[in-house]
Amino acid sequence: MHLENPPTSASELTSLPAMNWMRFAKNLYDGRIEQICILSDLERMKSEAEELRQLHAASTTESEDTLSAKTKKERFDGQSWDSLKTSPFYDVLREHKDVLPDKIPAELPQDKGIQHEIDLVPGTKYCVTRQWPLP
Repeated sequence: MHLENPPTSASELTSLPAMNWMRFAKNLYDGRIEQICILSDLERMKSEAEELRQLHAASTTESEDTLSAKTKKERFDGQSWDSLKTSPFYDVLREHKDVLPDKIPAELPQDKGIQHEIDLVPGTKYCVTRQWPLP
């Protein structure tokens, strides 16, 4: 089916012919469907976009206030063994202190450029499974 313009009213939309999902998937996979038009409710999209804007604005100001309240040094000093004494996990952490670093690093370690891969049999290819059966 070819449409010059997508439907703009509910009656135009409901008058379109139906296609079952298997036929749609097969036509999409075979390349017979060149373009898909997604219809959505404009008012709902605007209200959801406004909600997202408000959430983002609230989280941005909150994180800026939190970061400005403490300096980097104060945050790292707050991660010492003495500051953890009030934590309910203090006993467990002290029990396994041999696997925890004495000082928490300020940044991630430098990338050494080593890529670890496991090649079970030399020359083995990746296993590829098809999402849809072949025609």
